[in-house]
Amino acid sequence: MTTRTPGPGWRSDRVSRGYVADYKPFVMVDGEGVRCSLYVSGCLFACEGCFNEAAWSFRYGRPYDDTLEDRVLADLAHPAVQGLSLLGGEPFLNTGVCLRLVRRLRAELGDRRDVWCWTGYTLEELRAGTADQRALLAEVDVLVDGRFELARRDLTLAFRGSTNQRVLDARASLASSRAVPWHPPAAIELRSTEVEAR
Repeated sequence: MTTRTPGPGWRSDRVSRGYVADYKPFVMVDGEGVRCSLYVSGCLFACEGCFNEAAWSFRYGRPYDDTLEDRVLADLAHPAVQGLSLLGGEPFLNTGVCLRLVRRLRAELGDRRDVWCWTGYTLEELRAGTADQRALLAEVDVLVDGRFELARRDLTLAFRGSTNQRVLDARASLASSRAVPWHPPAAIELRSTEVEAR
């Protein structure tokens, strides 16, 4: 089996059915800190050894709806939560769901929560992608990019499965003409407006 390469037909409005495979609140494995993780359904990359092969189907799971969105936003408002993680499936082939959620997050919580996103696309492919893909990329803080390659799998890597994948500072990367690696902050500052006086 070989990983597929994106083509002109790889558009969210053509393939996405608006389904989600899973939602996991208050997890600590999908990025830095405590996170709320939304797994969208549908992926065309079909990487050999994919950890979530069931979510390749665009009809796997259940439709994304207002009830789930309200729950995600309520969970994200908890002061212990650092941010939202978008996984899949392929978030950039499910931009209808992901943009809707991220835009509401920004409207209600601004930049007080970060957004991490895992994708089989590379940053360079997304820069040249469709308008909706570029719009979603502009809302992401940390991008884990690139196809999973079974021959390059490394279980010691943080936040990625194979050595070709990159953990990028998405905002810095978009502001420059190059991919900028993400580095964890030396110390996490407490959000003074969200921590009660002791």
